[in-house]
Amino acid sequence: MIFRFIILCALLLFIEFYSYQAFRTLIKTRWVLISYQAISLLILIFIIYSFSQVDRSVGQTRQFMFTTGLMLTVYVPKIVLTLIMFGEDIFRIGASILNYFVYNTPRKEMMPDRRKFVSQIALGLAAIPFLSIIYGIFEGKYNFKVIKQTVFFPDLLDAFDGFKITQISDVHSGSFDNPEKINYAIDLINAQEADLILFTGDIVNTHAKEMHPWLETFNRIKDYKYGKFAVLGNHDYGEYVTWPSEKEKDENFHQIKNLYGQIGFNLMLNEHTYIQKGDDKIALIGVENWGVNFKKAGDLNKASENVHQDDFKILMSHDPSHWEAEIKDHPKNFHLTFAGHTHGMQFGIEIPGYFKWSLAQYIYKQWAGLYENVGRYVYVNRGFGFHAYPGRVGIMPEITVIELKKGRNVA
Repeated sequence: MIFRFIILCALLLFIEFYSYQAFRTLIKTRWVLISYQAISLLILIFIIYSFSQVDRSVGQTRQFMFTTGLMLTVYVPKIVLTLIMFGEDIFRIGASILNYFVYNTPRKEMMPDRRKFVSQIALGLAAIPFLSIIYGIFEGKYNFKVIKQTVFFPDLLDAFDGFKITQISDVHSGSFDNPEKINYAIDLINAQEADLILFTGDIVNTHAKEMHPWLETFNRIKDYKYGKFAVLGNHDYGEYVTWPSEKEKDENFHQIKNLYGQIGFNLMLNEHTYIQKGDDKIALIGVENWGVNFKKAGDLNKASENVHQDDFKILMSHDPSHWEAEIKDHPKNFHLTFAGHTHGMQFGIEIPGYFKWSLAQYIYKQWAGLYENVGRYVYVNRGFGFHAYPGRVGIMPEITVIELKKGRNVA
C-alpha cells in the first residue's frame, strides 16, 4: 500500500512538473506562475482529502462525483501537456548529445531551449479535453440520443417482421440532479413507436432509496402492447458498499427488486416467458447479472429451461462479457441479446456509422452498439445515466430502438 502511494505521488509530481513547463515557457509574469502553482497545490490537496473521506458504508455521494469530475477536468489536460513537453525533452536531450559529440558545442550551449510554439501547441491540445470534460459535466450527461438499428434474421417468424423493441439500461438514478432533463428523456422513450420495452439493469448505484424521488417520473413510461421487462445489473445487488449487517444488505436488495415493479416492469430472475403475436411466438429470456469480472448470479441454462432449440430467442443479460463467454456459442442459439453495463466509459470519440473509440474497448470486446457472430447478435446500450464521473464526453446517454426484420441482409 505504501509502495503504491509512493508511485502515485511520483507520478503526480512528474505530471505537475511537466505541465508547469508549458506555462513557464509562455508566461514570464512571476505572480501568475506562483498563482498557478498555488492553485494546483490546493486542488491536489482537496482531491486527496476528498477521496480519503470516502465512506464505504455510504457509497457514491455528490461530493465523490464532484471530486471525480474535478480530477478529470484538471489532470486529463495536464497529462496531455506532460506527454508533449516530455516528448520535447526527449528531443532536446537527443539534440544535446548530437551537439556535444558531433558538433563539439560547448557544454553550456549544447541543450536547446524550450520552443515557444511547442508549448502553444501543447496548451491548445490540452484545451480540447479540458473543454470537453466541462461540457460533459454540464450538458453531455443529459444529451440523450435515440439510436435506431435494424437487425435481420432469416428465421424470424412472419408475425414479428417489423417488430420494434425499445431498450434502456444503466439508469443509475442516484446520480441524477435535473428532473427536467429526466422528464425530457422519458418523453423521448414514449415518443418511440415500439411494441416492447426492455430495461437491462442498474436502476440505482447502490441503495434502493436513490430511486424513490424518481418513481413518479419513471412511471410515466407508457404501457407497451407486448410488455415491459427488466433484468438486474451488477449495481442492483448493493455489493459496492460495506453494510452494517447481511440482513440490511438483503433488505436493500429486496427493495431494489421491488423498484422495477413499482415502475411497471416485470423483473426476470433467471426465467423466461413467451411473447405471442398472432399465431407466432418468440421466447424472451432474462438472466441475473453475469460478468467475467463481476457477480455471476445469472444462470443461462435455468433461465432457458424448456425453451426449445427452434424457438426464436431474445435474451436480456446486463454485462456483455456474458455474451462473449457463454452466450454467443451456446447450443440453444440465442438470436439477439440485449446488454448494457459499459457506459462506453462515458468518455470517447464517436462518429456514428464511421468511427468509435473509447477506453472501454480495451476491457470489453463488445462495448457499444451491435455486434454479430455467425448470425447471432448482441446489442450493447451505452447507458441512460452516469456513474462516478458526473458527465459524458463523446459517448452520449442512449435510448435504443431495435427493429426485427425477416431476411438475410445485415444493415
